[in-house]
Amino acid sequence: MADNSFKGLAIGGKSLETDEAVNFAARYEVEYICPNKHITILPFSAEAEVPPVWECYCGKIAHVKGNINYEGKKKHNRSKSHWEMLIDRRSEKELKDVLNERLKLLETGKKIKGL
Repeated sequence: MADNSFKGLAIGGKSLETDEAVNFAARYEVEYICPNKHITILPFSAEAEVPPVWECYCGKIAHVKGNINYEGKKKHNRSKSHWEMLIDRRSEKELKDVLNERLKLLETGKKIKGL
């Protein structure tokens, strides 16, 4: 038998590693309060988007308590709407011209290409 085996340790038992020299990710805590005055404190990564509501353990909806200091928090880039993408690609004059062209086609009853 091997002399270097760890006697008395089960598989899946406690780890022999320590937390020394471990750099944890930047975090901050957010407090949520529900209508029943239950306070829930949750840790979030500095890069995470904090939800404005959280379900309390009593089943009610809890809201963020007070103001949050989002130091180090990145802004969330939301998706652009169809209209915003159109504005990015065309000027207002071009959009008016396309609209007038389509309205004329509808008035004459002609089939619109691509539809």
